[in-house]
Amino acid sequence: MSDLLVRPAAPGDATAVLAFWRLAAEGTSISDDEAGVARLVERDPEALLLAYRDGDLVGSVIAGFDGWRCHLYRLAVHPDDRRQGVARTLLAAAERRFLALGGRRGDAMVLERNESAHPAWRAAGYRPEEQWRRWTKPLATP
Repeated sequence: MSDLLVRPAAPGDATAVLAFWRLAAEGTSISDDEAGVARLVERDPEALLLAYRDGDLVGSVIAGFDGWRCHLYRLAVHPDDRRQGVARTLLAAAERRFLALGGRRGDAMVLERNESAHPAWRAAGYRPEEQWRRWTKPLATP
């Protein structure tokens, strides 16, 4: 999509990103606060990718690489901009980042109940691996 600008988040983007996620993301995260977004941007300045159209935030994805695995989180597209290639453009940018860092496989966190997102992930070449389940443990209280 030539009308999209994709760029890494800057430290001052936290408030706008959180407001965008409340509107466009499915569910919330224990890290959905300004301190959490700021920590991410400080720790890995290239990980949180934002898509803009005409100056408006229309998409996001976190493309985290820990040196071993490539992790995708928080792929979100503004409801008015869905099915227009925003997710595809963000995932392509994330995959270029991973390849440049030596990554070999992208792992995406996709909610089972978020069935409207499944076609976008499949169209980008991702498939669920039924033998895996996510195990979590909160380390802090929200």
